[in-house]
Amino acid sequence: MSARYVRPDWFTSHVFNPFVQFLTRIGISIYGSRILAVRGRKSGQWRTTPVNLLEFDGGRYLVAPRGVTEWVRNIRVTGAGELRLGSHREPIRVTELPDSDKPRVLRHYLERWKFEVGQFFEGVGPDAPDAELQRIAPNHPIFRIH
Repeated sequence: MSARYVRPDWFTSHVFNPFVQFLTRIGISIYGSRILAVRGRKSGQWRTTPVNLLEFDGGRYLVAPRGVTEWVRNIRVTGAGELRLGSHREPIRVTELPDSDKPRVLRHYLERWKFEVGQFFEGVGPDAPDAELQRIAPNHPIFRIH
């Protein structure tokens, strides 16, 4: 299992993410954005972060473009969280996909959000061969929502 993590730059952590969180908190979803709330694995306190909710092939997924982030570490332990949009809170349970199941989901995720997150995928885009998507799969945790 990869431990790859790409730390957000100043603009992302101080301007972009807070702006997306603000809009999502007041009920405006930007390209499927939600606030993911997960209990901290050590503190038990709610931790929140904006995410892109991917709906694909009859399923819903959370993809971690930056790799093994804190939300990934927390949801691996809890297996649960909440998706928030405005005042709506949806409790979720998740299971992590094995690397062999990731390429189709990664391809669809990149088709939808490459403009926003493409820099985190090592030059691999939605038109890449399956082998390239399989190569980067270990670096991007994906969780199916149940």
